[in-house]
Amino acid sequence: MNDPDWLNRPVRLPDEAIAERALQHQAQLTKPPGSLGRLEGLAVRLAAMQRRERPRVDTVHISIFAADHGVAAEGVSAFPQAVTAQMIDNFAAGGAAISVLARQLGASLEVIDLGTVVPSTRTAGVVRHSIAPGTANLSRTAAMTDEQLGLALRAGREAVVRAVAQGADLWIGGEMGIGNTTAATALACALLGAAPATLTGRGTGIDDVRLQHKVRVIERALALHAGAKTPLALLRCLGGFEIAALVGAIVTCAQRGLPVLVDGFIVSVAALLAVRVNPRVATALIFAHRSAEAGHQSVLAALNAQPLLDLDLRLGEASGAALAVPLLRLACALHREMATFATAGVSASDERQP
Repeated sequence: MNDPDWLNRPVRLPDEAIAERALQHQAQLTKPPGSLGRLEGLAVRLAAMQRRERPRVDTVHISIFAADHGVAAEGVSAFPQAVTAQMIDNFAAGGAAISVLARQLGASLEVIDLGTVVPSTRTAGVVRHSIAPGTANLSRTAAMTDEQLGLALRAGREAVVRAVAQGADLWIGGEMGIGNTTAATALACALLGAAPATLTGRGTGIDDVRLQHKVRVIERALALHAGAKTPLALLRCLGGFEIAALVGAIVTCAQRGLPVLVDGFIVSVAALLAVRVNPRVATALIFAHRSAEAGHQSVLAALNAQPLLDLDLRLGEASGAALAVPLLRLACALHREMATFATAGVSASDERQP
């Protein structure tokens, strides 16, 4: 398929002059150089991304994309497919992990229903953007049509447009969909040229027998779609509506100059796809955590990523990214509020003296 033109539009690159000024400011704060470790570089990166010398992460927008996967019919998950719609209702009702975390952070949480086999029942708090009742079975045919892929990508773009309109300082994407670790693993294998046995994880907590079956399903899918070569062709054949929406959203964030805090395995696969489509998207990405999912380390390595946290998480739904928000906020507060040697009347080290 032809790439949608908007995906290839230039991104808004971080401002290197502001980065240099922020770095100089860090050098004057009342601490030994580098003593706050990666928090210092994080503040400088955010300053350059946001194009302001005193960065902030006050307004956080979280978008959760949810959709079903036809590959669930292969028995690759420990949970029934009805759980996708049930979790959409749970997100909107405030009972899911990300709902709790968003409340604690004072972040806005938006749930986007892209299509489920069993309809969700809740109307309040859910953005309806139904494409189809889930994708096709990627191990038997292409997961999406060209039209469906385009709709999913645009759903991601529209979510970011809403976030920007609300004045977001940071965007976080999450996902929900029974069977989506199978889709994400298939994509990771195709993008990295890796064998499914090395990247396939337990997802919802499957046992060894089902894990081996999941590997075989992914192997079959990769063989079936061996002719798909471009990132978007792979996404159409092997992905899901929510993964495609994440790709569209991540590209749009980079184009709008909105920093992205990347969640775990599935969102990282979407980030890898986004970078393969538009390489400079990488400048907008901050990686929240290292997932316990088997393939995440390989995806992070391909992105040259250094996650902030490593807590053995594998829940998804943007939970790991939400947990990293306080670190970003504290990095900004330290950068903004610490005294300099001059204002505090503290003697600088000999190495700082002219």
